[in-house]
Amino acid sequence: MLAYLCGPIEFAEDNGRLWRRKLGPFLRETLGHRVYDPAEDEEKNLTPEEIAHFREWKSTDLERFRRVIRKIIAFDLDLIENKADYLICSWDALAKSGGTSAEMTVAYRKGIPVYLVTTLPAAEISGWMLGCTDQVFATVEELKEFLTARYSREKQNQLWKD
Repeated sequence: MLAYLCGPIEFAEDNGRLWRRKLGPFLRETLGHRVYDPAEDEEKNLTPEEIAHFREWKSTDLERFRRVIRKIIAFDLDLIENKADYLICSWDALAKSGGTSAEMTVAYRKGIPVYLVTTLPAAEISGWMLGCTDQVFATVEELKEFLTARYSREKQNQLWKD
């Protein structure tokens, strides 16, 4: 199975890396799942020149920047549509993101489960985002308990036997 780790990157304090780095080992080692972390995969389908300069192009060459971002969007959404088995999204009060709700929407439209981890009350979360989620968790520990119950190696092995 492939878990896609969804959430703010561009405007996140640490580019959205810390929570993904903490959760990834659990998904791989405990559940035996593969993990796609878009915050770690900066190369995607980009050329070396695009990797080196696309962020500066946002200020200096908007059209060139837009072409590169569209490649990234296509890459990530194709991965969700065609390879992801579920999405995990982390969202907090300071979150700013354009891609997160788009990724959640694509998953929802494809019937791919979306698990949201947030400490925010539902009233403070976009209704669109809530509409795309299958489960909402207040902590990563709650998410891990759920994932273990739903996707544990033992449970997966049993499914293959049936």
